[in-house]
Amino acid sequence: MNHDVIMAGFGGQGILMIGNLLAVSGLRQGLQVTFFPSYGVEMRGGTANCTVTLSDRAVGSPVTSRPFGVIAMNEPSVAKFGPRIRPGGVLVWNASLVGPDAFARDDIRSVGVRCNEIAEDLGNAKLASMVALGAYVAVTGVVDVARIGEALSEVLPEKAHKLIPLNLDAIEAGRAAADEPGGDGHG
Repeated sequence: MNHDVIMAGFGGQGILMIGNLLAVSGLRQGLQVTFFPSYGVEMRGGTANCTVTLSDRAVGSPVTSRPFGVIAMNEPSVAKFGPRIRPGGVLVWNASLVGPDAFARDDIRSVGVRCNEIAEDLGNAKLASMVALGAYVAVTGVVDVARIGEALSEVLPEKAHKLIPLNLDAIEAGRAAADEPGGDGHG
């Protein structure tokens, strides 16, 4: 198994947080992992992306030009990284900020989830990236969702540990949205 995913969006959307969370979850599952963060000059409001590779063997490079998956939290991220997805791969996109016609390919699975609305319904708009991660895990099965729950206490700062149940709710809501009839989480 060799699974690589690029996660991208605006700085401040929690992109690096979910990348780190997926990486730590993979480690807890016994996988070899790389986590390669990147962000623009301005963290909040600028662009942020990271690449996470999970494998059952040593990972040769943290960089990928043709990822299996992309989680895109905004339209510029869909435009930049969507074309790079390998045939048969997965695109999970934030349907709150990206229109359904922003990107189309018939050789990948494309799943739109209204991440912002789901997060707001849970009472915290900052959870949108956790919703997206939950959808991605549901669609790909790359890690066991229980590992994500275990990893939250390692990834979140101690002062935020009281928010772990809310983060778990967001991940579960993303999983449920990805499984809605039609399989696109926004219909």
